[in-house]
Amino acid sequence: MKRYYILDDIRGLAVISMVLYHLTWDIVYLAGVKLSWYEALPGRLWQRSICLTFILLSGFCWSLGRRHGLRGLTVFLGGLAVTAATASFMPENVIVFGILTLLGSCMLLMIPLEKLARRVPAPAGLVVSAALFALLSEAENGTAAFGLVRLPAALYRDWFTAYLGFPQEGFFSADYYPLIPWIFLFTAGYFLYRIFERHGWLRPLERRGLPPLEWTGRHAFEIYLIHQPVLALFFYIGGYLK
Repeated sequence: MKRYYILDDIRGLAVISMVLYHLTWDIVYLAGVKLSWYEALPGRLWQRSICLTFILLSGFCWSLGRRHGLRGLTVFLGGLAVTAATASFMPENVIVFGILTLLGSCMLLMIPLEKLARRVPAPAGLVVSAALFALLSEAENGTAAFGLVRLPAALYRDWFTAYLGFPQEGFFSADYYPLIPWIFLFTAGYFLYRIFERHGWLRPLERRGLPPLEWTGRHAFEIYLIHQPVLALFFYIGGYLK
């Protein structure tokens, strides 16, 4: 099976950016260092750039993988582990339906959906996916179509609707990535891969990049699971965690 090293490099860069973002979060919220830019638009754009890269790239790479069920279940269970750990040790910053839960769900849902998706022309699938992602980007806040449409309040009922993208009143998660709208970014990546495949644009991705980035990208899941506990340990040693 061919290895597309450039994809590992891109994922590796996203992982490093994620670790630095969370390190900065710890500096701000655990060490109490005031960084106004982090809590404003630049910080939000930084955070969004990381998740956009991970989700789009995951959809792009879905067709390259094997054992989708096992991989999807592993990532989904990793998301549940993050929820359990944060609920136990950082309840004020608990993560419910975070990015690992989302990615695992998308990987599993694509198994039955691929037969249908294969019938859709890739350019049309990419455009529709991008449009749905944009139109539903504020669904968690009760609106769609850039605030022009108010979604029915009946959608926002319970934990299951929160998983779908319609959180009930009082719901909180420090890292919330529900199926809607994010699954459409995943499918955009899926259709983007098919466009690359059809036009022969995958070959340049076979070039070797930087080995450290490749290694980091290949171990993104493991690094995601352990990086915050490791950072928290350093802050505990420094006396910022009790």
